[in-house]
Amino acid sequence: MVERQRGPVVVDRGVEVPVPADGEVWVVGAVILNRQGRAFAQRRSPDRRLFPGCWDIVGGHVEPGESLMAALAREVEEETGWRLRRVRALLGTGSWTGDDGGGPRREADYLVEVDGDLDHPALEWSKHTDYGWFGAEDLPRLKAGRAPAEHFIHDLIATALGSKS
Repeated sequence: MVERQRGPVVVDRGVEVPVPADGEVWVVGAVILNRQGRAFAQRRSPDRRLFPGCWDIVGGHVEPGESLMAALAREVEEETGWRLRRVRALLGTGSWTGDDGGGPRREADYLVEVDGDLDHPALEWSKHTDYGWFGAEDLPRLKAGRAPAEHFIHDLIATALGSKS
């Protein structure tokens, strides 16, 4: 378990949690499912430097000296007002380089459970313009206006939903 101010975060047995090496920049992401099994996504504002106007999962950069689980808990709370309760699965890790000059990043994305009012996320409205809950039938919306190489969020949520749409 990872301790936070508001209580423990349970990490299920077998869930890999990488430890960043010195000099590595890491990003964490959380696919959050509601009671109906739909995944939460939020649309990045059009003035964001990285991925403007794209649908995205909750997450962000790991601060220097911060563990991946601490960063995941912090990002969930900052971006939604919810509290990370449980990390169920590692959905995948990868590497990417944005067009923001920030250099290469490593990313770990997790399927998680949260506590809070899922009907009323406390979005950072300066960074996001919309949100939604996506089931398998909604997945095409995550591809709208994106080139095939930009379907990462669609593919990640489809994996979390167990769908091939």
